[in-house]
Amino acid sequence: MNKEWSELNKTMQLQLKKEETYNSGKETLFNLREQLMGVLLSLKSELIREDFYAMPFINAEGYHSKSIAYSVWHIFRIEDIVAHTLINNDEQVFFKDGYKERINSPIITTGNELVKDEIAAFSKKLDIDELYSYAAAVKSSTEIIVNALTFKSLKNKIPNELKEKLVDMNVVDKGENSAWLIDYWCGKDIRGLIQMPFSRHWIMHIEACLRIKNKLNK
Repeated sequence: MNKEWSELNKTMQLQLKKEETYNSGKETLFNLREQLMGVLLSLKSELIREDFYAMPFINAEGYHSKSIAYSVWHIFRIEDIVAHTLINNDEQVFFKDGYKERINSPIITTGNELVKDEIAAFSKKLDIDELYSYAAAVKSSTEIIVNALTFKSLKNKIPNELKEKLVDMNVVDKGENSAWLIDYWCGKDIRGLIQMPFSRHWIMHIEACLRIKNKLNK
């Protein structure tokens, strides 16, 4: 893991544990996310369209076995689902702003159910400009939600009715590669969700994107 990102992530986690450093923890989180978003934006400016659906590590184990377009989709669909449905109980950016049609996506899920050539075929269909528009909108809306959270609210667990709502929305595929996600998210408190989908999850997938980029540039 990138040393600077890793240190920011560790600092943020420690800061979020204490009320007196809670606001600093949010600032650290937003700083980390700004750096990571900068990497994604640099990929958009440096790469050609074909690079976004290239899969040079298609048979590997790990996040780098995906495509860059898939990774961006996956990061922000998960964040949208968790931030809006599970934490804020409001409408996901994806549906509110018509991003399914705008991105030209055949799915509304996180994409966990897709494998190998399915990922490549999915990635080729996506409008990259609109995908990045979605990413920016989700990032912004999540940070508004997180900024409004009180320290005491970090201990809140996801209520069963929101878990059931999420199941009914069909935004998480019911197959074995995806169904576990709902139990995983709903087993965490709000602090745990901030520490994974909103931070560490970004790091893992963006590092994988950089690995793909470096391979393509060789």
